[in-house]
Amino acid sequence: MSIIKTEKEIAIMREGCGKTAQIVEELGKNVKPGISTLEIDKLAEKLILNMGGAPAFKGYGKESGHPFPATICASVNNEVVHGIPKKERILQEGDIFKIDTGMIYNGMFTDMTRAFAVGEISDEKKKIISVAKSAFYEGLKQIKPDGFLSDYSKAVQKYVEKNNFSVVRDLTSHGIGKKLHEFPQILNYYHKEYKDLKLQAGMTFALEPIINAGSPEIITGEDGWTLETMDGSLSGHWENTIVITEKGSEILTLP
Repeated sequence: MSIIKTEKEIAIMREGCGKTAQIVEELGKNVKPGISTLEIDKLAEKLILNMGGAPAFKGYGKESGHPFPATICASVNNEVVHGIPKKERILQEGDIFKIDTGMIYNGMFTDMTRAFAVGEISDEKKKIISVAKSAFYEGLKQIKPDGFLSDYSKAVQKYVEKNNFSVVRDLTSHGIGKKLHEFPQILNYYHKEYKDLKLQAGMTFALEPIINAGSPEIITGEDGWTLETMDGSLSGHWENTIVITEKGSEILTLP
């Protein structure tokens, strides 16, 4: 499978990612105190199907015998990623709610994450959302032809740590296209033993800084999917699917 996408494949991803962004924007309008994460999940699946796609996450990992059961990853506060939507999980005033979702559109995958404030939130929660988002853009500046993935990793880590947060080590950004997770695995922090990659136009990545307010260590919850901060601190997450162009990069997951 080629890491360089064809113009046709990129055009399909651009259309699918645009639709995904519209869907997430609509989901965000429904984020409010008193709604369950399962209600948001059901709306997401309805919107994806109406857009002509199929949920990318539902059934993921079936080969393990424990597939992901939902359309969105619904992670609240100290939940880092992969939260399972539940009827009994009711959003409360002051929560931060991270919606991670994607779809299969004409054979190509999309992937994005947004963090939403549930009503009025604390300054710390506002900051972790802002820093996760800004860390994505700091890293994106380094994504261009003839650049290196390590430049992205260094930029994200430097920005996050400058703001007194930590980068989760056990989760990465990734290639995307005909599969949800493709080569390369992209670190959101710098590691000297990581095999670097020279960037070329036509590569498509899902870039997703994942940061914690305390320790970068994470643990797996009782459901076998939800990852949480080990120390109970807040976690932030921001993700877009992008393509490297001849002049730089383009964010595909925009409405």
